Amino acid sequence: MAARFQTYAEFWPFYLREHAKPATRVVHYFGTIASAVVLIWAIATQSWWWLIAVPFFGYGPAWFGHFFIEKNKPATFQAPFWSLISDYRMCGLFLTGRLGDELMKHQIRG
Repeated sequence: MAARFQTYAEFWPFYLREHAKPATRVVHYFGTIASAVVLIWAIATQSWWWLIAVPFFGYGPAWFGHFFIEKNKPATFQAPFWSLISDYRMCGLFLTGRLGDELMKHQIRG
């Protein structure tokens, strides 16, 4: 998969198609926000053991969404860096009310 995409601009529409179902996106938002909160908590309290939990909070819900809702394989396995960036980008667009426009721009219904 990573070889299929030469640029992040090519990867982004693929990422959105892999998250076409609203329920998949919801579990991603939960995981993305939870992982950010745990990361902030670890830094604020200097309880570094919490850093171990960050990937579990982030990837656990996301992978559940892919395997059981979307029924596809997470892009993380092939393009981990772009997938991580896209998780935060998608969540940010959702929180600012701009994700719908982005989905329409790439002709993704859901």
